[in-house]
Amino acid sequence: MKFKAFLTENGVSLLEKRFLPAFDKMGKHCHLLLTKEHLFFLHNLLNGDGVQCIAQFRKDVLFDDYRISSQNEDRIAFSLDIALLYRAVKSSVSICTEFSGGLASNRLQIKLVKKLPPNCTQPMPFLTFETKGYKSAVIQDVPISKPLSRSQVIELQTALDSAQDLPPTLVQVQDPNQLQNFVDHMRHVGDVLNVTISKHGDLQVQISTTLIRLGTEFQRLSVIGEKSQAPVEDRNLSAQARSERAIARGDAQSVQVSVKHFSKSLQCHLTKPDSAFYGIAPQGACLTVIFQFLVPGTRQTDKSISLHCRLPVLDPGSN
Repeated sequence: MKFKAFLTENGVSLLEKRFLPAFDKMGKHCHLLLTKEHLFFLHNLLNGDGVQCIAQFRKDVLFDDYRISSQNEDRIAFSLDIALLYRAVKSSVSICTEFSGGLASNRLQIKLVKKLPPNCTQPMPFLTFETKGYKSAVIQDVPISKPLSRSQVIELQTALDSAQDLPPTLVQVQDPNQLQNFVDHMRHVGDVLNVTISKHGDLQVQISTTLIRLGTEFQRLSVIGEKSQAPVEDRNLSAQARSERAIARGDAQSVQVSVKHFSKSLQCHLTKPDSAFYGIAPQGACLTVIFQFLVPGTRQTDKSISLHCRLPVLDPGSN
């Protein structure tokens, strides 16, 4: 089992400034899955509780001279402490810059190794970062779990494949910060968020208690997938009445999610997406958020990077 590569300047920037800060906010641990063509960050994928978050990178977005081999179809997976990885990358970038006199041109190598830590009798696996200067080299080791077995990798891959299913209707929010502002202001009002998405391009987010009901609505959003025209007679109705009628017609779905989970999913804005798509899985199985990244200077989706979250829904009878 071998893995070795050099991080590109763009790869370092993506990890250090965008994706690792976001995953650091999501939780303490995550899985890394390395394949012949991609690297995945998988948060909470094998756990039905809490927010699941999946980031996928094509190898050439992050790496040069990418080499991987294993007896499991050249797939390697392990878990690690994301904060330790983030710290190692930041530190390595700082050392790279220092070695090169302010220009981060030194190559940063990343590889899997086994080492014998102090006071241990068994070698342990590490993800190692090596920065070479003119006269010296700095090595930083990030401890990782024992690499997953063949059956565990298959389990992880199966969970990943099922998590890629798209909701039938997705609505596009161009400025996700508006949702962030709403949740920041309302998180102390209640613990449960009602989210309604219609085929007309409406997204309603509402917090309600026995004493108060507060919400925000986005109308006429771009729709991907199943869509329909809103009836003319619904135009002058309240948001609540319109959503109830749309649900009754089968033109909308509504789910309840934890405010805490929704707020955590918004941490993905640290990755600087260009927009976000919201959708509800069939039978209201989960709330899915897909973040869109554009090729710089264009309106084309950057297909080399993907990021999405899946939020578990609450049982309406449990509130």
